[in-house]
Amino acid sequence: MQLGGLPVETDVSRGSWVARAVADEPAGTVGSLVPPVFAAYARVLHPAYRYDGDDDVEIPWSAVAALNGTVAHPLMQWPAVTGGWEYLNEDSQPPTWDGAPAEGHLPTTVAERLAGALARHTTAPGGCLFGRWSGFGFDADGVRDLPALALPGGRDVVLVRGRVADAARNLAPEPSEQSANLWWPADRSWLVATDIDLMSTYVGGSAACVAELLAVPGLEVVRSRPADRVGWADDPVNPVPARG
Repeated sequence: MQLGGLPVETDVSRGSWVARAVADEPAGTVGSLVPPVFAAYARVLHPAYRYDGDDDVEIPWSAVAALNGTVAHPLMQWPAVTGGWEYLNEDSQPPTWDGAPAEGHLPTTVAERLAGALARHTTAPGGCLFGRWSGFGFDADGVRDLPALALPGGRDVVLVRGRVADAARNLAPEPSEQSANLWWPADRSWLVATDIDLMSTYVGGSAACVAELLAVPGLEVVRSRPADRVGWADDPVNPVPARG
């Protein structure tokens, strides 16, 4: 069987090092998503979008913070930056942005830029594993009987094999769209995690790797740490709005 044109990896023990490393980390932290074994960590913020005819213009979180008079900082969270929980998936703030950042999905353009940089920081760019959450409803029947890598919090993933560049592939049947939620190369030089409930992607790697990610054009990247909290209400700088 294949997902997104990539062969399924039935030996899920190849990801057991990830499961072991995150098992004892506090839930809701970067360390519970990306193993706390790397020299450096980064947070890649998924862009918001302004619709301009047939084009989707990427809008960084820093621009949204400036619009709302809030502070752009490494631990910012979307409800606090925008000032309302309704902006998670319903309302917008035109003309600055019309579509909220993708939740649980790494946009293709962002994945391409990220993969391009990460390929330079592994000895195995042609040998990567990609994990996609097994709980999506769009192909539940097709993946139900496939081996899955068990991860804390019900984040179990089905694995497929590919190249670093395959991070930009759609691992869902059309017309659905879904990126990998977890991916790493055979030499374990870095790991990328896009949690199903978050609008950010977290990366662990070498100091040089993270330094390059911070400078990639078209990526909004900030430094992160395993202890950083990642929840919607975990913004320690901007006031978290009351839920309606």
